[in-house]
Amino acid sequence: MKIIKCGDSRELLKALEAESINCCYFDPPFNSNRNYYLTPDNKLGFKDKFDDDEDYISLVEPMIEEIKRALTDDGSMFFHISASSLFIPLMLCEKHFKRTQIITWQRSRSKNNTKNKLGACVDMIIWCSKVSKPKFNMIYQPLDAYYAKNSYNNIDSRGKYALGHITYTKTQSPSREKDAEKPEEKKRYYTFTHNEVTYEPQHGWRLDKADLENLVKEDRIHFPKKVGAKPYKKIYAHESNGKPCTDLWTDVHSIAQGSEERVYPTQKPVALLRRIIEMSTDEGDVVLDPVAGSGTTAVAAAQLGRNYVMFDISEDATEICKKRVEKEGKT
Repeated sequence: MKIIKCGDSRELLKALEAESINCCYFDPPFNSNRNYYLTPDNKLGFKDKFDDDEDYISLVEPMIEEIKRALTDDGSMFFHISASSLFIPLMLCEKHFKRTQIITWQRSRSKNNTKNKLGACVDMIIWCSKVSKPKFNMIYQPLDAYYAKNSYNNIDSRGKYALGHITYTKTQSPSREKDAEKPEEKKRYYTFTHNEVTYEPQHGWRLDKADLENLVKEDRIHFPKKVGAKPYKKIYAHESNGKPCTDLWTDVHSIAQGSEERVYPTQKPVALLRRIIEMSTDEGDVVLDPVAGSGTTAVAAAQLGRNYVMFDISEDATEICKKRVEKEGKT
């Protein structure tokens, strides 16, 4: 399924089959009271002005309702909005979805042209789903430069490694009462002896005993020389994919700070859409963008082997979308 269609999304969404979409990236107007054009002399773009908040809600909420209907049970919607306009979209998302999580995207590093206010450097992406545990694939961000330089200070025959916690802290510790009710192989409070030294962390282990034993057999546990110190898991530099992705995205830069050609005024970087699609879909799944603009969502979906459904009310935008997919949509 590879669809790029020009028309009013409020109507086109109604034609989608229920539970036919795995992921929707929704980047509607921001209610910013501005007009967005590619250049002052090129009127490709759109007006983002509404009479009042109710006027904005009357546009966005029916689309959210149709998107929700079209999503699979484990599907996700990502509502992209400016930080200054977050309140109404968040209210609507929390009204219609069981689960919401805010992702903060730092799209630029600084704003040197601001004089009377704080520079706006972040957008918000509201991750929404019908269920508490939607489809999710772990993705990774680059390691912090300081961490990467200063953490891999240990070395063995396998290579340089950092230390990862395998015991809980006081505030993380599981209930001893509940742990006592678990089967022996699932308990997190237990003793472990290695080289005649017994370890029994006060607040419990982060892994069960069998997993710990396997890591010891593979020489992936760092046992301290200091009496009373805790053991750690060895995290090897050459095996690291980076750090598990957080809800703060500082490593994906806007079009203005990257090398992509801008062909639409509010165009988003392909890397941003690739991350969203990779974390929430599998190959062959269907990705929807009902306000497709320049077609970045379609480009990212095509590169990742996903199907896509793109709608936009502008004929110029849909033509740009088709050309970009043809040019950039290959892996």
